[in-house]
Amino acid sequence: MTKNKKYLLYILLVWVLIFLVHLDVIYVNIMEARNFITAREMVTDGNWILTTMNAEARYEKPPLPTWLTAISGMIFGFRSIFGMRLPAALLTLLLLYVFYRFIPKLGVTLKHSFLATLILASSFYIIFMGRNGQWDIFTHSFMMAAIYFLWNFFSSEKNLIQNAIFGALFFGFSFLSKGPVSLYALLLPFLIAYGSIYGFKGFTKKWRAFFIFLIIALFISGWWFLYVRLADPVSFIEITSRETTRWTNYNVRPFYYYWSFFTQSGIWTIPAFVALLYPYLKTRVSNKKAYKFALLWTLAAVVLLSIIPEKKSRYLLPVLIPMALNTSFYIEYLFRNFKELPKKENWVVYFNHGLIATIGLVFPVAGYFLLELEGHWFWYISASIVLFGLGLALLYFLKKREYPKIFHLTVAFICGIIVFAFPLSNAFLKNPDFRNFDELRKVSEAGGFQVYEYATETPEIIWEFGKPIPKLTRENLRLPEEEKFGIIMRERDSVLIDSLKGDFEMLSSERYDLNYVNPEASGYKDRLIRQFYLLKRKD
Repeated sequence: MTKNKKYLLYILLVWVLIFLVHLDVIYVNIMEARNFITAREMVTDGNWILTTMNAEARYEKPPLPTWLTAISGMIFGFRSIFGMRLPAALLTLLLLYVFYRFIPKLGVTLKHSFLATLILASSFYIIFMGRNGQWDIFTHSFMMAAIYFLWNFFSSEKNLIQNAIFGALFFGFSFLSKGPVSLYALLLPFLIAYGSIYGFKGFTKKWRAFFIFLIIALFISGWWFLYVRLADPVSFIEITSRETTRWTNYNVRPFYYYWSFFTQSGIWTIPAFVALLYPYLKTRVSNKKAYKFALLWTLAAVVLLSIIPEKKSRYLLPVLIPMALNTSFYIEYLFRNFKELPKKENWVVYFNHGLIATIGLVFPVAGYFLLELEGHWFWYISASIVLFGLGLALLYFLKKREYPKIFHLTVAFICGIIVFAFPLSNAFLKNPDFRNFDELRKVSEAGGFQVYEYATETPEIIWEFGKPIPKLTRENLRLPEEEKFGIIMRERDSVLIDSLKGDFEMLSSERYDLNYVNPEASGYKDRLIRQFYLLKRKD
């Protein structure tokens, strides 16, 4: 087996362990619920182009990831959380593969590329988004593929048309996933870094092929927006105006909000920070030009994101891609020189990986006292053995100063957490009042009545209910004309029922609580609670 195939098999194995195993353990969050509802309504209502959520126009996000999720839902069933999240995991595999193939073009070794890919695969926010049914991983994975072909286009005069066409296809797919987000946060920083370090030499000879790129990219990127603009102009303009306003008025944070961006790499936080110290690392890396490119790409992405007033932690996802490459230069340096490093340099390695080892050693005791282990003993014992063993191994090889083994054990530590410790997250889900809304749907179908929601709209509730819930507005309230109907509302709005007693008879009243966590926990949300009333008109 060639070294390239061996590396690819290892990458595939790590992807399976980190991004596929226990993909359905965590309950659906609010962002996923919105996306999954839209995917479900594509299939049930045929809204493949004019996308909807709860039977109302939803044009905030382009449809490509939703199409892929809808197809997965058709295959696995829309009650399968694994099936709904699988497309995001598959796009993460695409990202890892393209990233691995891209890095050797910088003039570094396959081994270096392999190390960078493992860093990317085990970075916290890549793991979070790759296991989550949100569309960020789609747009950035597609854009990384576009960057791969654009690099070929800029750096060579061979296969210009082929690289232009494939680059345009993936560029368009990225735009059809989340609009211009990745264009701004990943591609533009790449172009800044490439132009600054390598330069766009001989570009005047490539303008015909670049024109083909622009035509194809613009067509794929823009056809859906144009169609929706013409087919439903009122909703499209209203939604576009609202989304544009959010960029300047919603979740506004100061310019320096992203300055701790390297912490989003999780277990690689300290190496990622060291790799940003250009004066220290510039004389130690094996390829200074490639290192400068990775560093500039990373910093340009952070600066561009910092300019936008609206800021969220998940918007840093595209930064983790060039940052994994940048971090790999420090890791590769440790592979070559750790045994000879003086104390003033090696203490960072001992601290970083010693901390990880300590977590593994402490886990059995901490887990025993902090977790509700009833029904979870298998996973607790398995996780304790694996993490404790990896912790011991890390300390052993730290003492032996064998950094290659330390690095691979660190990646294995992440795999061990996902495979053995991740199911223990259910030990925190102890809400004695939990009652799912799919139960209410079954009751309504058996009783032959429609359920309406008053004043509010919560995506998680609609997702669990299994079909759209018509909304009754607070202003100019118009009650349903049916003789019998159900209504759900927040408990604070239940005073409305008293005003209806003259015209309606209350047949039943129930409380539904979709919170998986205990009412005493910080993650408990009142917005996931509804009071249900079954009403019947009086004769």
